[in-house]
Amino acid sequence: MDITWYGYTCFRITERGHTTVVTDPYLPGQNLTQRGLKADLVAVSHERAAKQVDDIRGDKYVIDAPGEYEIGELFVTGFPLTAQTAEEEPAIRNIAYLFEYPNGLNFVHLGALHEVPDQSVIEQLDEVHVLLLPIGGAVPSDDKLADLISLIEPGAVVPAHFANLSKSAFESALDGFLKAMGVTEVEWQDSLRITSAAANEQSQVVCLRQAG
Repeated sequence: MDITWYGYTCFRITERGHTTVVTDPYLPGQNLTQRGLKADLVAVSHERAAKQVDDIRGDKYVIDAPGEYEIGELFVTGFPLTAQTAEEEPAIRNIAYLFEYPNGLNFVHLGALHEVPDQSVIEQLDEVHVLLLPIGGAVPSDDKLADLISLIEPGAVVPAHFANLSKSAFESALDGFLKAMGVTEVEWQDSLRITSAAANEQSQVVCLRQAG
């Protein structure tokens, strides 16, 4: 399985002979059509992230709501993660997705996370090999994200950032997140390749360069 990051919470997940997934195809100020991204499945976690779905090539299936889905051989579960940041503000709608491949590889995309998921959601995630995690928002804090990772126990954690966060703000947020995780050195990669469903003893933070 290969995971490529295109910016914000937009990832492409490819596995030879299986369903290709693109998450949250929303890159403000960028022409996604020129990227030539192609997918069998597009998963949208929040309303803003649906703005460039039409720019993804292919005879794609789009999901943007909680529930259980079976696309080809891929099983997907969407979990509602609605957050209320203030009494006078409308609730923020977000969907986390669990993708389960038939070869035993599972990954979770947390979308535009504003609150730590309930324990009932975490218990349904089972074994997670890759966690795609947004950082740098107002909530949750870095310490809460570190606690969340310790509960999910993914093999690898890939940081992403919100669409309303500047590059410099993301870099600052990343430093704080790595400190909370106790990570002192990070090896940057162009993509992440997962070749085995074997679990790591400790969650590894993998920082991906944004695909150009």
